[in-house]
Amino acid sequence: MSTMNTWDQFWYYLVHNGSYILSQFTRHFLISIYGVLIAAIIGIPIGILIARHKHLSATVIGIANVIQTIPSLAMLSIIMLGLGLGVNTVIVTVFLYSLLPIIKNTYTGMENVDRNILDSGKGMGMTSFQVLYMVELPLSLSVIMAGIRNALVVAIGITAIGAFVGAGGLGDIIVRGTNATNGGAIILAGALPTALMAIISDWVLGFLQRKLESRG
Repeated sequence: MSTMNTWDQFWYYLVHNGSYILSQFTRHFLISIYGVLIAAIIGIPIGILIARHKHLSATVIGIANVIQTIPSLAMLSIIMLGLGLGVNTVIVTVFLYSLLPIIKNTYTGMENVDRNILDSGKGMGMTSFQVLYMVELPLSLSVIMAGIRNALVVAIGITAIGAFVGAGGLGDIIVRGTNATNGGAIILAGALPTALMAIISDWVLGFLQRKLESRG
């Protein structure tokens, strides 16, 4: 019976606070996207660089691995000391956690390109720049997309704890629920859209990844 009551309360909360939940959903998604996008802009060139200079790969991937082992709440707290409360702290945290899958997958994708295809491109008179943008990147794109896909799903989870540093998002609704006397319905109103966002993002990027693989 209590479960039924909780679900009744959930639907009631959803109907009466739909615009608030939608605004926090949008805020949550944008924070996650910004962090992953910045990581892609920086991480993909780093992945290309270490594929070109393999002696750097162990060090760079090792540093990204170390970042990944730091608990997300601890990372938020450390960054908060420099940037203060708010959205920027969460975006930087998401950026740092997104680096490893993006760098690693870019490196792996570049490494897996058939050397014979590269030799053919060079034999046709292509410059190194042309080989990169016309051969290597298109053939690596599905692997790079897999890294971005993993990064975004993780980012959505990390952004949820951004409520602890005043960033808002769906985590803010979950925190409200934990502070309420009978907050199960409020927690569901934050947790279910968060899970839905992660599932949809994973499906859409997975679909794009498969499309890129079939083209390759």
